Amino acid sequence: MEEKKAVLIVEDEKSIVDIIRFNLEKEGYAVLTAYDGEAGLSAARTGRPDLILLDVMLPKMIGFDVCRILREEGNNVPVIILTAREEEADKVLGLEIGADDYITKPFSMRELMARVKANIRRTAMQQPAESAAPTVGGLTIDPENYQVSKHGKPIALTQREYELLTFLAGHPGKVYSRIDLMEQVWNYDYVGDDVRTVDVTVRRLREKIEDDPANPALILTRRGVGYYFAGP
Repeated sequence: MEEKKAVLIVEDEKSIVDIIRFNLEKEGYAVLTAYDGEAGLSAARTGRPDLILLDVMLPKMIGFDVCRILREEGNNVPVIILTAREEEADKVLGLEIGADDYITKPFSMRELMARVKANIRRTAMQQPAESAAPTVGGLTIDPENYQVSKHGKPIALTQREYELLTFLAGHPGKVYSRIDLMEQVWNYDYVGDDVRTVDVTVRRLREKIEDDPANPALILTRRGVGYYFAGP
């Protein structure tokens, strides 16, 4: 029998935890819970969950710091940030420190469950494209070891940045719209305002791999259409 996938909920409002737990268990997930940031960090380290739902405003340690520490420790578990704040800066910060996704309260359980399923499925199915091992503009992708280097120096990418890069590099010259990338890389079968997430991730990726991020030579934009990777 296949082992249940485990989701860690780090949220200080018990009523929210209870309803999320109910819906996750109904979908067949095992559920771990923590009600403050320090407990959440500990549970993430010891419980080895398959995904973390992480609130931003937590007692003892905010969610952003929990995520940042996990990434610094090399833990690449998918993290979905839960935030009640609408500010774009909060969403961008979550992505910059290594979160895979964010969802703004109040959210529907249907949407949350869809995102949980998509992120867990994406991780389980993660396979770098065999053709995605180009050396273009000094950039080298090593799909066997999940490593990217620029002029011989390793580049630290988040899991999502790596997946976006290997997907585009595996199909050089082919233009993908934001919706295409949400479906192919983010594994979402619905779209909305969250296509902005693609723009943020592309910008962060360019800052890391391009010699001149303002004038990219690797990940290019086809105005009005989408993004593509320069051919060798």
